Amino acid sequence: MTTPTDFTGTNALVIGATTGIGRATAIAFAEAGANVAIAGLGAAEGHEVEGEIRRRGRDALFLETNVRHEKEVAALMHSAVERFGRIHVAVNNAGTEGRFGPTKEMNEDDFDRIIGTNLKGIWLGLKYQIPHMEAQGGGAIVNMASNAGLKGIRGIALYTASKHGVVGLTKAVALELARSNIRVNAVAPGAVETGLLHRMVDGHIPISAIAEGTPMGRISQPEEIARAILFLCSDAASYITGHILAIDGGGLAG
Repeated sequence: MTTPTDFTGTNALVIGATTGIGRATAIAFAEAGANVAIAGLGAAEGHEVEGEIRRRGRDALFLETNVRHEKEVAALMHSAVERFGRIHVAVNNAGTEGRFGPTKEMNEDDFDRIIGTNLKGIWLGLKYQIPHMEAQGGGAIVNMASNAGLKGIRGIALYTASKHGVVGLTKAVALELARSNIRVNAVAPGAVETGLLHRMVDGHIPISAIAEGTPMGRISQPEEIARAILFLCSDAASYITGHILAIDGGGLAG
């Protein structure tokens, strides 16, 4: 897989890196020359990604982390810095899909899990990444939003709300840090070939129908999102902050 720039000599942190977009992003950083700290749920999957990074000649560290728990996120950042010395770029990708259905059928547990993972988890990542990057004189952060954060989508109201929150959080934090040499952006994918997508729409919407409803006539692959994330973390995006990059095959164009 080609990458937009060379990350040799840099250290990346990817949270939510055990599957899907996060896994593809962690491997893409390694292929571009970066050492990578990875975090997420699922020790077996995490250690597999750790091995993939090392097979590419880069150092790797996996820490099982639940982003809903502040102590675990704080410990993750401490361990990553202790291992690598400096974290140049961070990707806050951990997320959950939630149940498909009308708002009246959701419950408090659904709310706490979806908002706690998709929004609180990214806020906690930022909370502990920012002081480190300020002390080091700069960095780049990319958050995982969604095209559901840029429009309303029927049937996934809580997921949509969480991703709208990520969009607002990204923009506000980017303004806070604009004079600190820390860039904060987000990607907003449409449908991506991941387990999350299949779990979200299982029994409700055929994947083929989603693909057909996309202007480009297909859903994206995780590696396509990873390339955009690496671009936003790279020097090629040195004057981009507070931006939400939609990657949805033209879905928001109509």
